[in-house]
Amino acid sequence: MPRTFSDTVTTPAAARAITGKRRPFVSLLSDFGSRDPSAGIMRAVVAGICPDAIVVDLAHDVDKFAIRDGALLLWSAVPYLPIGSHVAVVDPGVGTARKGIAVQTLRGDVLVGPDNGLLMPAAARLGGIVRAHLLENPQYSLPEVSSTFHGRDVFAPAAAHLAGGVPIDELGREVDPRRLLELDWPRPEIGSGWLRTQAIYLDTFGNVKLSALADDLEAALPALRFGEPLHIRIGAGDGLRELAATWAITFGEVPQGSPLLTADSYGRASLAIHQGSAARTYAVTLDSIIEITRPPGSQPAAQASTPGRPPHPPGPAQPPGPARPSGVPTPPSPRSRQPR
Repeated sequence: MPRTFSDTVTTPAAARAITGKRRPFVSLLSDFGSRDPSAGIMRAVVAGICPDAIVVDLAHDVDKFAIRDGALLLWSAVPYLPIGSHVAVVDPGVGTARKGIAVQTLRGDVLVGPDNGLLMPAAARLGGIVRAHLLENPQYSLPEVSSTFHGRDVFAPAAAHLAGGVPIDELGREVDPRRLLELDWPRPEIGSGWLRTQAIYLDTFGNVKLSALADDLEAALPALRFGEPLHIRIGAGDGLRELAATWAITFGEVPQGSPLLTADSYGRASLAIHQGSAARTYAVTLDSIIEITRPPGSQPAAQASTPGRPPHPPGPAQPPGPARPSGVPTPPSPRSRQPR
């Protein structure tokens, strides 16, 4: 079942330890890249305002303007971060009428960034939104705010002040969380004996992350057991590709160069090739439709058998608002791009 995280995911020993006051914590995620100094400048701004803060760079090589990719990476990371201020900047609308926001979650974290849906899946995973405020008080931004670098001028300063103890309501007016922009993630369709899902992320190994969770696959194919062959259809019409893949716990359970379907380290169903790139081999792009069934004529394993399931964290909690089917978030406009 999807669940939220009320505590930081850490070791049992650390969870039991009695500790005193912890240092402030700030994380940074962006599509700024590492060639330019932008990410380093944000770190420096945080250090100048809150010198005691621990600052961690989650990622700065999110594909340019890929709001959905940034949202997925932030969603993946937040359970493992200490409670703190988390800045995310994938912001093609910078300088427009879109607002800067700070979102306080039930776990106690504050997410800082643009109101473009980027923060919402992570906020849901941290228990949902307790309150949200606009970033409009000039006391907590740099003296001159550019039209193109709000990460430096608005978001990093706000996060640093929050980490240093400034109450969130000092940053600006409170807004109704229901009025914040949501991402329209592709939703998996679960049928009797079939699962229809979409490619939502192509990682650097060429693994294809799907909008369906491993639990969705097991719901569609009852009594699914590890080692079972699966029939996979990618695309449609003249571009249809079909293949057989093994439902496996890990890559090494299939021969080198063979395809497999597995649960990634966040509980998401993923198509992969052992020591190969599934995205390149099967020409998968973002939002490709992928259908998964048992091979024609095959029978499910005996119901008495215990369905295999690898150890993986629970799936994402749904963002505030109307109930949504299970599966991971994914951004607004579908895009196709070459695998990384």
